[in-house]
Amino acid sequence: MTATAAQTQTQTPAATATTTASGARTDEAAHVITGARERIDALDDRIIGLIQERMAVSAVIQQTRIASGGRRVNLSREMEILGHYRDALGKPGTTLAMTLLELCRGRV
Repeated sequence: MTATAAQTQTQTPAATATTTASGARTDEAAHVITGARERIDALDDRIIGLIQERMAVSAVIQQTRIASGGRRVNLSREMEILGHYRDALGKPGTTLAMTLLELCRGRV
């Protein structure tokens, strides 16, 4: 019997389900992956909350700008934001920034 076969036979059904669900081949790896996924889920919740906060702040800026006779969108500011994200995250940062800008101002 191979070591893998022996290991599979000694795993409990719950451990096997956890290992299978995580894509890991050992209980230890499954445990690490499960913990890391929980951390990612918590980070995603924080990121979503920050995006929602950014959308609210952006709405205040847009309303104030329009009320003062200005335009809803300030293209030079948006270019600054795109550059900031690109510099920090590379080319995918530009795509992320475009998505954030779209969420915060809608399509122009």
